Parts: sequence; structure tokens; C-alpha cells
Amino acid sequence: MTATDPTENAVADRHADTVAVVTGSTRGIGAGVARRFAAEGASVVVTGRSAESGRAVVGDIAAEGGEATFVRADMRDPAEVEALIDHAVAEYGRIDALVNNAGVQTETTAESATMGDWEFVVETDFRAYWLCAKHAAGHMPEGGTILNVSSNHAFLTMPELFPYNAVKAGINGMTRALALELGPKGITANTINPGWVEIDRTREELGDDYAHTEALHPVGRLGRPSDVAGLAAFLASDDASFITGESVLIDGGRSQVMQDDVYVDYRGGE
Repeated sequence: MTATDPTENAVADRHADTVAVVTGSTRGIGAGVARRFAAEGASVVVTGRSAESGRAVVGDIAAEGGEATFVRADMRDPAEVEALIDHAVAEYGRIDALVNNAGVQTETTAESATMGDWEFVVETDFRAYWLCAKHAAGHMPEGGTILNVSSNHAFLTMPELFPYNAVKAGINGMTRALALELGPKGITANTINPGWVEIDRTREELGDDYAHTEALHPVGRLGRPSDVAGLAAFLASDDASFITGESVLIDGGRSQVMQDDVYVDYRGGE
């Protein structure tokens, strides 16, 4: 059976004595990752712009027997990014795992995008990843890890998602740079590249096309936050200590389909 709850397949105590910071963890994928780390024994710093949502995630973690604290931070503000890391270190003494997950997008082309669109996406999805890694690395012991959540748009994309798609490709490059530079310090860095994941925004965007989009996936469904959370927990574990600089595509086989209409017919869909 495939887990729908991010904590369902948690490996007990795998991340005991681990301190994890998960950005953009007040909802969706980030909240799932935070809950999974906590379920495996980590002390988790939940962060985002909504204090109400963040405290709700911390409440869920506490109800599940885990340890977490919320720190409000806007990833577009470099001072708040640095303060987030400082707060995490003051609270728990170090950072073992940083999960850069906060992200935004615009429905714009390279021609129609404005400087405002560019700054909105680049500052949130790219600059903040660098700043979080920059400030956290010095507080990471040997065996620490940085996980950058990117997207399948780093490999294949669609029109009217610029500069989101360009930035997601850039994140993969940033990960490789971090892997090379932090490897001698015993810190690994990897990218997680999710495809379609079933969250509130995805359901709204797909609308009546939801079932058709599911049929385009060889596994017959969209991803879930639990899928991404499971991969993140593994990549931050000792079992993955020899993996660094990689970009792991997690899309249910969607990227392997060459002709959408042919594949839907093959599945017996519409």
C-alpha cells in the first residue's frame, strides 16, 4: 500500500538527535517533510510566513509525539533568512539537515515577465536557497546534509512558467556546487525534483483535468507529500551518506512518456 500520511512509513528513531530546518513547511510538501522528520525522531524547525499555519504544523507534530518549533521568516528578506538559522542554532545548538523547500511561481513567459516577476521568483526560489545553505553550513557537523527541493521543470518544462523553470534548473547547478565545496567538510548536498504532487494548489490548477493528468503517469496517480517526505528522510539518513551532488527526479514515471495521447489510450483512458 502507498502511504498517504507522511508519517505512515516513518523509520523509528532514524533521525533521533537530528536537528532539521525545513523552509516553506507551513503547508503542502514542506509540512509533509517536517512531519516525517519529526516522526523519525528529529527536532524540526518549521518556518514560513504564516504564523497561524506554522503553529498548526507544530501542533500536529506535537500531537504525533514529535518535537518542533516555529520561526516566522520571509525567504525574500536576507536578514530574516539569517535570523532563521540563528534562531535554530540558539534553540537546538546546531543544524544537521537543511531542507530548502519554499517556492513560488508566476504564469509568465520570458517576454511577458517583468522585473517584479523575476525578483519574486529568483529571490524566493534561488537566492534564499543559497543564503540558507550559506548560513547553515557553518553550524553543520560532519554528516550534515542540504536538500534542495526543485522540480521536474528543471529537466522538461511548459510555456508560461518563466522564470520558475529557469530557476529550478539553476537549483540543480547550485546543488552540484555545494556538493563539491562542502564535501571536504563532510556535508552532502542533493536535489529532490518532484513532478505533479497532489496539494491544494495542484487540485485547483488541474480542475476537470485531474483524472486525465493522473492517467499520464505510469503509476496511475499523482505524487503525494508523503512520497517526497520519504525521499527526503532517506537522503538525509546515514544510508545516503555516499550520495551527493545528485538531482533525483520523483515523478511517477511521467517524464518517460513520449506521446501523451498514445499513453492514455494504452492505459484505457479517454
